[in-house]
Amino acid sequence: MKYFDSYRHKGLRKKLVEIVKSKGISDEKILQAILKIPRHYFLDDAFSEWAYKDVAFPIDADQTISQPYTVAFQTQLLDVKPKEKILEIGTGSGYQAAVLVELGAKVYTIERQKKLFEKTNKFLNEIGYNTIRTFFGDGYLGLPRFAPFDKIIITAGASEIPKELLKQLKVGGIMVIPYGNGDVKDMIKLVKIDEKNIRREKHGKFRFVPFKTGVEDK
Repeated sequence: MKYFDSYRHKGLRKKLVEIVKSKGISDEKILQAILKIPRHYFLDDAFSEWAYKDVAFPIDADQTISQPYTVAFQTQLLDVKPKEKILEIGTGSGYQAAVLVELGAKVYTIERQKKLFEKTNKFLNEIGYNTIRTFFGDGYLGLPRFAPFDKIIITAGASEIPKELLKQLKVGGIMVIPYGNGDVKDMIKLVKIDEKNIRREKHGKFRFVPFKTGVEDK
């Protein structure tokens, strides 16, 4: 597959940045990442016109590529610093991981859908994001052998806070997770004060695909 980023695409990205900025995203590095990354690469060619609309869009395996504003919002809550080790749960299209890399993070990402994992792993290497470490596995279990992580981001709606992931978060670290009952979740920012105490903040409501345990390897 050939990847082509035209002046038109760049113009559409500029408009998308203005939309995201107007909704309250103020971190200039995040805005620059959105401006730089050709989001249309992350969608099938037939749907590329949807790439620069501020909406979520279906991808393979009943998953979605998140709304650009949601990606920016979660990323802003993470407060990413260069060289931080970040665990992402739910690789999906790979777009969120690419944004984190553009902010200078060392990204580890888990996908539970085997076909989606294989497709996205190949794709990220093709477009130059070969520093992203991708894993096929159960996101609820995290990656204990690479822990601890400075930050953890969950890109699916959870009905519980995975204790195993909290264990893998550094003291002083941040986890951002959509959490609650029903389809619409509270965006929660958890700050690990020490091994026994977590500070919890709510940051509005968002809609996500469900955070499931186990793997789909067919």
